Amino acid sequence: MVRLRIIARIRAWPLLALAAGPAACGGSAPEPAASPPAAEPSPSVTATRPVILFVGTSLTAGYGLDPDQAYPARLQEKIEAAGLDFRVVNAGVSGETSAGARRRIDWLMDAQRVAVLVVETGANDGLRGIDPDAARANIQAVFDRARQQEPPPALVLIGMAAPPNLGSRYTQRFREIYPELARTNGAVLVPFLLEGVAGIPRLNQPDGIHPTGEGQRLVADVVWKHLQPMLLQLRR
Repeated sequence: MVRLRIIARIRAWPLLALAAGPAACGGSAPEPAASPPAAEPSPSVTATRPVILFVGTSLTAGYGLDPDQAYPARLQEKIEAAGLDFRVVNAGVSGETSAGARRRIDWLMDAQRVAVLVVETGANDGLRGIDPDAARANIQAVFDRARQQEPPPALVLIGMAAPPNLGSRYTQRFREIYPELARTNGAVLVPFLLEGVAGIPRLNQPDGIHPTGEGQRLVADVVWKHLQPMLLQLRR
């Protein structure tokens, strides 16, 4: 893991990078309104394609960018270039907590049959100092609901971390929930979404928080390393 520089401005904590390891990421408290959902291809073309559903915060929504610049849209490009027949659905919402993801998962799962569920949530929990056990329970509930689908989707969990100003004990407890949940649920873990992006000014928007279009492209590369092997297995 590339060591990340700490962003000095505490007001920019929504996506603050931590030195020496996976860093915090997510939305501000509160964040601006959610970015509009990415435009979907024609239903006649996509209706039978297995869905990869991304549930996340402003990072997934692509805050401040056109929808086709967000990393889920970049992953759709990689999927098609690899000749894989999957359709990405971006359900990112700026400012959402793990409790919000838990509230939404029913209708998100009911709206389509999901082949792969990618969960990026919890950063806003950390910003608000929410008990890590509560975030763990919410993410577990999301996975439990996903498993009610028959057949259940494959699971991908994107790890987050809390800002260090909440104390080392809190940040350690918070960081540990992601590998624990991944192991318990058999999910593929993406340790840190913003690897190689957080703390690099040219790859982030003026707020120092959200990736630029180029930053989102690099984020897609990070996720693709973990997602591609799973999709190749599912295609068989």
